[in-house]
Amino acid sequence: MRRRFKLLCLSLAAAVGLMSVALAVEQARSPAQAASTPPQPAAVAPAPARSPPVPLLWKVSDRDNAVYLLGSFHLLKADDYPLSSDIDQAFAKADRIVFEVPPEQMLDPATAQKFLAAAGYADGRTLSEVLPPALREKFKRILAQRRSSIAQFDMYEPWFVNLSLMLGVSQQMGFRSEHGLDQMLMQQAMAARKPTGGLESIDLQLNVLDSTPMDEQVAGLKEFLDKPTEVPGMLSDLHNAWRDGDLARLDTLAREEMREKTPETYRIVNVERNDAWVPQIQQMLDGQKKGDTMVVVGALHLLGEDGVVEKLRAKGYTVERVCSVCAPAGETVPSK
Repeated sequence: MRRRFKLLCLSLAAAVGLMSVALAVEQARSPAQAASTPPQPAAVAPAPARSPPVPLLWKVSDRDNAVYLLGSFHLLKADDYPLSSDIDQAFAKADRIVFEVPPEQMLDPATAQKFLAAAGYADGRTLSEVLPPALREKFKRILAQRRSSIAQFDMYEPWFVNLSLMLGVSQQMGFRSEHGLDQMLMQQAMAARKPTGGLESIDLQLNVLDSTPMDEQVAGLKEFLDKPTEVPGMLSDLHNAWRDGDLARLDTLAREEMREKTPETYRIVNVERNDAWVPQIQQMLDGQKKGDTMVVVGALHLLGEDGVVEKLRAKGYTVERVCSVCAPAGETVPSK
């Protein structure tokens, strides 16, 4: 089950790619999410302070200036802060902060309604019609245990239902979109009066979610519903890999099997968007003689041979990881 968990990556794309739109889901407070959000656990004593997460940060440079690439986790906990001093220093050096989507679009009240519109069926079908009978009946039984019904989900496509369920679990675990790295840096950029921008529009990002194949959407929802009690441990594994800056483990958990088992989703969510972003980042380097930029994207987009880091390295730029606490080659970074 743990190896097949990557079929959930579209809904986990909170964690590694598309969860920047989670804010829109929370603002919408749709019936689907309201029904799927588990009760919040009782308050517990605060955990001891931890070291800052090991940054997934690279400096890409030419002779004139640099772009800092930062891998985000879109849902984080309060104790994931403060950030690494490496990130603070890169932020201070940057004249402009660029995100997947421009902050003004993320904060636009109309975004929530766009999100819900994208989650619906253009052809008039319902969730009950697109789910296989056995999966539909399983979902009905789970919802009945929560005193809910499939009617509250029927208008939504499986990717949205899956995302709503994942958000419910992540919130119960203490993850919040307002603590997400990109959200925090948006607020920090506004406070510092730094110019901001985006690599794509919110409309394009929602179209990415909506254009994934229906069979792969259903497969992802099935993975969740088959063993929902295992999801918190899997989400913790992914979060810990990000916190530890463990590229190999994060790549295994977030990218490799997604590519193998849902290749079309992988192409749409990851490869096509990376290919569209690389020329924009090149322009930040080649099109200006001075001034550095920080680019903050989901960590998925910086991993492996399809990632932005390797694509820019192949273009001939100088690429170096910025990590003052990382161990020398051949050693490992201790877990936090």
